[in-house]
Amino acid sequence: MAQQYYHTVTFGCQMNERDTETIAGMCEEMGYTNVDSVEDSDLIIINTCCVRESAENRTLGHIGNLKRLKDKNPDLVIAVCGCMVQQEQAAETLLKRAPHLDILFGTHNLHQLPKLVAHVKETGKSVIDVWQSEGEIVEHLPTRREGKLKAFVTIMYGCNNFCTYCIVPYVRGRERSRKTEDIVAEVTRLAEAGFLEVTLLGQNVNSYGKDLPGEVDFADLLLAVNDVPGIERIRFTTSHPRDLSDKMILAVAQGSKICEHFHLPVQAGSNRILTKMNRGYTREYYLERAAKVRELAPGAAISTDLIVGFPGEREEDFADTLDLVQKVEFDAAYTFLYSPRSGTPAAEMQEQLSAEVKKDRLRRLMDLQNEISLRSNQKLLGKVVEVLVEGESKTDKDKLSGRTRTNELVVFPGPKSLQGKLVPVKIVEAGTWTLVGELVSFQA
Repeated sequence: MAQQYYHTVTFGCQMNERDTETIAGMCEEMGYTNVDSVEDSDLIIINTCCVRESAENRTLGHIGNLKRLKDKNPDLVIAVCGCMVQQEQAAETLLKRAPHLDILFGTHNLHQLPKLVAHVKETGKSVIDVWQSEGEIVEHLPTRREGKLKAFVTIMYGCNNFCTYCIVPYVRGRERSRKTEDIVAEVTRLAEAGFLEVTLLGQNVNSYGKDLPGEVDFADLLLAVNDVPGIERIRFTTSHPRDLSDKMILAVAQGSKICEHFHLPVQAGSNRILTKMNRGYTREYYLERAAKVRELAPGAAISTDLIVGFPGEREEDFADTLDLVQKVEFDAAYTFLYSPRSGTPAAEMQEQLSAEVKKDRLRRLMDLQNEISLRSNQKLLGKVVEVLVEGESKTDKDKLSGRTRTNELVVFPGPKSLQGKLVPVKIVEAGTWTLVGELVSFQA
């Protein structure tokens, strides 16, 4: 039998990237070999995102472009999965729009891909298989990860928060935590394979363990992973402010391998808007939690997400956001224009803001945050920081790049042989987004 090839396309977040690693593992277990070109593929899997309609539009464009390949090779199998497919009636609508698709499956039954591929090959008929309920977590699925340095490890699935702007709880289901021993076993296998850094993934890692028997929580998990020999760095994302406990902050401060970086999305600085978003906390509470991070984990970085132009946001609400940004002094912030996401309560709210107002506020917010980020980076001038070397700099092939424990990007000259090593680097220049350093003499 001739060798067969598969190709994956991923839209969306780190959770989707991790799911695609599992999809790739299953493809290889089925006997397929990875290939970079869709032209040479016998199986194409598109893992979709629906957080923003722009992501859906890109996906639809990509799916449409595959029709010519299907026309040329009727034996080509094209599968679409992920959050976009999980929406109500989305799979049926998508198949009508793109009848050249063979398989449509959702977020809850990723593990059934081999069975679905076999069905299409045996019958020659397309199949829709989208589970409406989550089901049990399936462990020990095969995985194909790119590289041998950093790895994502999913610790839980789903979300219980129902923020009014977000589609995730509708397409990812309720929160389900993996057992601590299964997570530690996966991290141990990664360490044995030579990985140095793991990022623990969940829609809200701070609520890890609430659905498990006993008293285990995210702080306990962090410290358990911290004990795995061979792993040098532990990161995590994303943290919900409402569930950020002192115990969890102390775990970060105490764990020698746990990176001192909290990504703590605030989304808005106005209590009125936070209530409309159903975030479950006030600005005062958030400021207290940020202060507690500074107190219990000195030197830790705090980054955040901010949405500008939420329905009904007034100038005084936006001023509260600017004020909160100034008070916390985030090391970095990911800023977004609010865009309506069909299927969410916010999309039906009155007082949708104009694009002009949203863009103006975004510009003002970014100007402020850029000033703060630059000041934060300038505090590192002259200091020696630990950098995990990831490879060549994307902007200067003569330099190496990597990240500090607090997640700043550093570029510096050095031999390519340092890739995959932890090295001391002295910071000599500081920009808004990047630090420039010099390698400090050390024993490799």
